[in-house]
Amino acid sequence: MRIALVNLKFPDRDGDCITIEDGFIAAFGLSGRYDRAFDLNGHTVLPGAVDVHAHLREPGYEYKETILRATESAAKGGITRAFAMPNVIPVPDCPENLFAETRLFERDAKIKIYPFGALTKGEKGESLSDIEGLSAYLKAYSDDGFCVNDLSLLEEGMYRVKAVGGIIASHAERRGAADSEAAEYEAVEEELELVKRTGVRYHFCHLSTKRSFDLIRRAVAEGADVTCEVTPHHLTLDKSMIKNADWKMNPPLRSAEDVRATVDALTEGVATIVATDHAPHSAEEKARAYEKAPNGILGFETMFPAIYTALVASGRLSLSRLSEAVTAAPAKRFGTDHGRIAIGERAEIIALDTTDARRYTAEEILGKAVNSPYIGMEMTGFNAFTMVGEKVLYKASDIKEV
Repeated sequence: MRIALVNLKFPDRDGDCITIEDGFIAAFGLSGRYDRAFDLNGHTVLPGAVDVHAHLREPGYEYKETILRATESAAKGGITRAFAMPNVIPVPDCPENLFAETRLFERDAKIKIYPFGALTKGEKGESLSDIEGLSAYLKAYSDDGFCVNDLSLLEEGMYRVKAVGGIIASHAERRGAADSEAAEYEAVEEELELVKRTGVRYHFCHLSTKRSFDLIRRAVAEGADVTCEVTPHHLTLDKSMIKNADWKMNPPLRSAEDVRATVDALTEGVATIVATDHAPHSAEEKARAYEKAPNGILGFETMFPAIYTALVASGRLSLSRLSEAVTAAPAKRFGTDHGRIAIGERAEIIALDTTDARRYTAEEILGKAVNSPYIGMEMTGFNAFTMVGEKVLYKASDIKEV
């Protein structure tokens, strides 16, 4: 099948059309006949994003979200590959439990999903999971949502994950310090000492404080095999904006000073990856009093517009740097492929509307949950078109087949 994408913009080259043949990019230009053609309305094309931190909730928490609807929402947001955190039921701490999850991916997922294996059994932090058995099917391990505060157990896990060529993603939070800044950076400091000792590949999820980034900067300079991610919400929102439980997440929103430090970490390359920490919850859960509501907000559909509006449009971050942080950098760190807009590459293309601003609404959300602090905000940079191979996974109303 031959498909033409016309009336588009490249962020870094001249031209306004792409020819796709049998799912691969064949030319930057048009020639001959086409089976289908799409007018991209002058939007800017980028490779689909790779989100290394997402909660899909199924199996076990289908009342919050399903794999089908979550991945439809991801495709709408311009995400074509995502990593699923292991806080589901059953917890993927052994191959049998993992298969209960991956069978659902194969059946329902609209995008490519990679599973995390749990680092400890049941994510309870008491004994290690079947790291070696899981290693035949995955290379990424995490107890996301929990911090393994037993440092001797964590060190043993580091050695075992290193032995199978894996990587650990840490939700760094020291128990007993609530959700303070110290809870994060003290855990980062402790874990970095073990990383240096063991030599394991290590990744810190959703860092949010200046002191954490200072520790990462120093560890990298000393040769530690460590990376970290930042989230759209920690880049664009601060604690003074909090209105209700739809603004509650962990780590919580920080001070304006920490937001500036988070932006600096991304622009300076201390944080190499942007990930959403997409975390759907039911409306009933988020309607509770703030203190009793669960942590977590939606992220798939607002990653690009939130960052584009706050940072790219203002000139603080280039579009190419944003694209690298959500595509090439996470793919390289976690050992996956990713989309490239180049001749001969499989089509994995999104198109951002970088011109028109509009308000984000609850009604447009494709997932089951609506717990987003960005609802009602006017933003630009929304994704309008997602194609993988020959399949159109999402098409906004302004994209016409011609």
